Formats: sequence, structure tokens, C-alpha cells
Amino acid sequence: MSEPLLKVEGLKKYFPIQAGLITHTVGQVKAVDDVSFDVYEGETLGIVGESGCGKSTTGRMLMRLLEPTAGRITFSGREISELSNKELRAVRRDIQMVFQDPYASLNPRHTIGKILEEPLIVHGIGNAKERKARVLSLLNTVGLSDFHAKRYPHQFSGGQRQRVGIARALMTNPKLVIADEPVSALDVSVQAQVLNLMQDLQRDFKLTYIFIAHDLGVVRHISNRVGVMYLGHIVELAGSESLYEEPLHPYTQALLAAVPIPDPDFKREAELIKGDIPSPSNPPSGCTFHTRCPFKMDICTQQEPIFKEVKPGHSVACHLYNDAHHNDIKQSN
Repeated sequence: MSEPLLKVEGLKKYFPIQAGLITHTVGQVKAVDDVSFDVYEGETLGIVGESGCGKSTTGRMLMRLLEPTAGRITFSGREISELSNKELRAVRRDIQMVFQDPYASLNPRHTIGKILEEPLIVHGIGNAKERKARVLSLLNTVGLSDFHAKRYPHQFSGGQRQRVGIARALMTNPKLVIADEPVSALDVSVQAQVLNLMQDLQRDFKLTYIFIAHDLGVVRHISNRVGVMYLGHIVELAGSESLYEEPLHPYTQALLAAVPIPDPDFKREAELIKGDIPSPSNPPSGCTFHTRCPFKMDICTQQEPIFKEVKPGHSVACHLYNDAHHNDIKQSN
């Protein structure tokens, strides 16, 4: 297999908890705790999980908008986790981000034309005439018109603003686009349009995506592989079809069971998990999911499960799939 475009190894982000009149650190919030994955050129890797699981923090660390506490990020064979700001600027030409909130991510004082031209100016791409032509071309590409360049963000709907955000991410012709819940703030009817647009752009511009979301239906529509995060860890990683047809981790099974079914007569079985996600400042011992898991065993409270491949291309971190228990499950089936 070819080398990955992006390789993430042991990525961590701990935020200090400050207290006292003379400020001192009394603890840490483990937002991302030892995350590793690869992303290959031309694919879409979906990252899903509940709010607070660390998926957006992971995306921002890949852009170095947040500094990692530990770990390595390698992009196109070059480690970027410790680059200076000047060196990082050149790398960011190839890694761009589409933000979650289309209302907050665009400067309300600038026209759309100026917003889209800014990445070209920052990276020294083209002269004024070439930049203007690029702006108008990308506006048309994302389904907007030339006259929209003279308008301000408040004159657009949410779906149109997100199209502008996507156009801005493509201005520098990047290799990798990190999309942080790009459709979660949009109406369902608009979500489909934006997702279809992103797939068309991926084909036309040969893009690689990391698609962060909490909606498994959305992720299934666009992703080749899916990573499931819980409390700062990736607990399952597999090809999209494999994950949806045969989820292995109890948390993934619960997430899929919670996806709405468009049938008024459908009666859902009892929910698989109850309770709230624990605090990342005081995560449970052993497997962090054991406080909500219906299959909890004694080992789950004491020992952290190893994230390993249990089927070709399908990895999971769960004690149900260590060799002894896995053999018992197979025999009982």
C-alpha cells in the first residue's frame, strides 16, 4: 500500500485546570488522549462521536490551530508537529479547513470577494487580476454567481455561507481538507446539497477529506473509512460498509441504534447505553466506556483495552475482542 498522505501517531491534547488566587494547575482535561490514524490520498476519513469526545480538537491540532501536548503529525512525508509559524504557513497552503459555523467563520466587515481573495494574498499567489479570476471561478464552482463577490456575509443564507467557506478552503488548491461538522448547522434539505457539492469537488479537484461529524447518517454518505471517538480515544476504525454492517464496539453499536428510522410504526429496542459521557478531567479507569457499557466485565474497570485489528481493515479497542473472550464469543455463536 502507498504511503499515507497524513500520519497521526500518539496525538494528545491536555488542557490545564487552573485554580486559586495564585493560579496553579490542579488537574488536566484530557480532550484527546493517544489518537493514531492514517489518511490516504483521495479518500474520506470520517470521525464521529458524541459532543465532547475530542473530534474537533483533533481536527484543529492537525491544522496546528491548537498545539498538541504530545504526538507526531506527518504530512506528505514531513513532520509538521514542531514546525515554526513561518514553516507552517507553507504547509497550510496544502491543508485547509471548513469550519462548523458558517455564521461565525466569515468576517462580517469584508465582502465575499475579499474573504476569498485573502488566502491568495497571504500565500503570495497570482497578481490582482489572476486572484479576481480565481475568486469568480471558485464562486461558480460552488454554485454561486459572480455578483455574490460584492455582497457581505449577512446577505447570505446558512447554506450559501457554507458554500463560501468551502470555496475559501479550495482557494489555495489544497491536498487535504479538514471539514469540522460542515453541515450540522444547516437544514436537512441543505445538508444534502452541501454534501453532494463536497463529493463533486473531491472528484474534480482530487481532494482528500477528514470529515468530522456526530451524525452517522451523514458520515456514511460521504466516507470511505470511519473512526469512532469516545472520550479522547478512537475506539473503532473500519471501512464505512464494514462499520455500518457489523459494528464491533458497544459504543458504535449504540450510536447506530440511535440513528432515526423514517417509519412511524418502527419500535426501537431498549437503548443500549444510558447516562452521560464522563468528564475528560476525571476519566474512568481501564476502558473509559465501562461506566455506560452493557457488556462490562471485571477486566474493563482495571485494564485499558489495546486498539488492534481484529478483522482485515477493522480495528477496535474492546476487551470483548481479546483472544480469550473473542474465542468464547465465536463458540457461543
